[in-house]
Amino acid sequence: QVQVVESGGGLVQPGGSLRLSCAASGSIPRFDIMGWYRQAPGKGRELVALIFTGGSINYADAVKGRFTISRDNAKNAVSLQMNALKPEDTAVYYCYVFFIRSYWGQGTQVNVTS
Repeated sequence: QVQVVESGGGLVQPGGSLRLSCAASGSIPRFDIMGWYRQAPGKGRELVALIFTGGSINYADAVKGRFTISRDNAKNAVSLQMNALKPEDTAVYYCYVFFIRSYWGQGTQVNVTS
């Protein structure tokens, strides 16, 4: 059984920073893909960033240059450093991991508001 647990959401002013962390536990030694999606109120879930086992990374255009994803393979953990946050970054952020199938965390709320 795989458990995916996020932490680090919260309230921040525009221009501020937050760091999201995610740990995936279970019998899988290493996930092929780890990353983050988000869902804003009234919108569908969208990709934020993915990082692959070999180290390649995909970012959504909306977050390029502001967000940085990283992973610790030894801990099956992935982090998302979010800088220069904007109100439109407000969403529930979901950790995503993949090995044969997809696994999702419960989500952590990020609110960017003055």
